[in-house]
Amino acid sequence: MKVQLMDLACTRSGDKGDSSNIGVVFEYEDVYKWALENLTENKVKEHLNGIAVKEVVRYELPNLLALNFIIKGSLEGGGSDSLLHDAQGKTHGQLLLLLEMDVPESFKEYLYRPNDGYDSRGRCD
Repeated sequence: MKVQLMDLACTRSGDKGDSSNIGVVFEYEDVYKWALENLTENKVKEHLNGIAVKEVVRYELPNLLALNFIIKGSLEGGGSDSLLHDAQGKTHGQLLLLLEMDVPESFKEYLYRPNDGYDSRGRCD
């Protein structure tokens, strides 16, 4: 079953010098364990082609069911040194949420869809 990452996770992103930082948080442990195997540095680098021009580093935060990606050099100097429209990388997390991935059929119970009657208040806050 093919879904977008936004159906399974939330993100927060920002700047760390000339690099952007994307935190990906999962609500369910099964999904987090799947993400450990499938949401790799290479997968993120490929999806952020043109932004992730240097190294992508992943950190695992199992106590938070989260992954943190540092996209090295993605801000071309960052902050006031960059002429990019998004010099703080605030949109990079939103872009990563558009990543399409194949997930097990059993993940249907974990998916968030706006029209399925799920009350999204509190999700990703």
